[in-house]
Amino acid sequence: MFLQIHVLTSYHGSLLNRDDAGLAKRLSFGGVPRLRVSSQSQKRHWREYMMSRTDLPSALRSRRFFRTQVRDALVAGGMATDTAHALTFQLAEGVLHAGKGKTAVNPDSLDMEQPLLFGRPEAEYFRGLIRAAAASETPADVLAAHIEEATKARNFGALIRQAGYGDAPAGFEGAMFGRFITSDLKARVDAPVHVAHAFTTHELDAEVDFFTVVDDLAGDEETGAAHANDMELGAGIFYGYVVVDVPLLVSNLTGCDRQAWKKEDTRAAQALLALLIQAIAEVTPGAKLGATAPYARAECVVLEVGPDQPRSLANAFLAPVRQGHRASQPMAQSVAAMGQYLNDLTNMYGPGEIQRWVSSIHPWPQAADTVLPLPTATAQSLAALFAASAGQMS
Repeated sequence: MFLQIHVLTSYHGSLLNRDDAGLAKRLSFGGVPRLRVSSQSQKRHWREYMMSRTDLPSALRSRRFFRTQVRDALVAGGMATDTAHALTFQLAEGVLHAGKGKTAVNPDSLDMEQPLLFGRPEAEYFRGLIRAAAASETPADVLAAHIEEATKARNFGALIRQAGYGDAPAGFEGAMFGRFITSDLKARVDAPVHVAHAFTTHELDAEVDFFTVVDDLAGDEETGAAHANDMELGAGIFYGYVVVDVPLLVSNLTGCDRQAWKKEDTRAAQALLALLIQAIAEVTPGAKLGATAPYARAECVVLEVGPDQPRSLANAFLAPVRQGHRASQPMAQSVAAMGQYLNDLTNMYGPGEIQRWVSSIHPWPQAADTVLPLPTATAQSLAALFAASAGQMS
């Protein structure tokens, strides 16, 4: 069972996503260059938006997790620094499995080589293991036994839930966007939310903006700018595409087998998906906020629910939408192109088992679809999605 989200959003002159040279990211599609916004950039901004609007446990992506969230928190709670440091190092080594002859964290700083995502419930669980070990006569041996149980004998997330630290051990971010840890299969979390790189429906439209800075305290004899630089600005209509594997999301949140998702409490999943749709439609993945104010909302959102294999509508823009003063309104053209491509796919493959909800301020070419306000479209699509879990989908 999938939720598919398609959006079209128009941005004025801005720098939404930069490459290593400071230029706007781009790709070639349909033989022409397009502006691009990476999936990583989009997800980062969506997570930050959702974090402030949900009570579900969040997560931290950092190299300093074991130092700040485990050792330092234990020391702040009264544990001796040497004890907390030694046991935290032992725990990190056991959890991360760096391999023979390697260390997972720096023995002195407890920092990892690369940032990893850990949920706040996991931090609480790790601190609990160390406290229990420190209270024993043989802390190192007791902690080793705990680590052995947690990483080899049983499912890691199940232990955290059973210990009373709540659902979503890796935080709602881990439950939605996954976590990849090469050293421990049990600590991995497969991502149920799949995000495509957004790109412009038309050919790249960018220019280099040259700017200067004037020194307010410059002397009368000084002329010219105190600083000169430039940045690339681009404007365009971006197509974005997101797919959610709903059974996997429910499984990550509750710990159930994904095949048994229909029997679980799905309220947390519903709340997260409603927030995700809102974030995709409203949150700007923009750099240079102070210089460009790159705030915009989607002008067309298409929500699809059903068990059919997901498919992007990116090929609706394989032939780029025309730009320029002689072209018709390019956003309306983009909406029409997406709707026509959907119609062409339906004519070729049949309607399948997909239900669709559309919210758009531009004419939608599919007469069979009712255009609704986005909150209504969101509520109805999620109601149908989770009614389907009980076999009630029409």
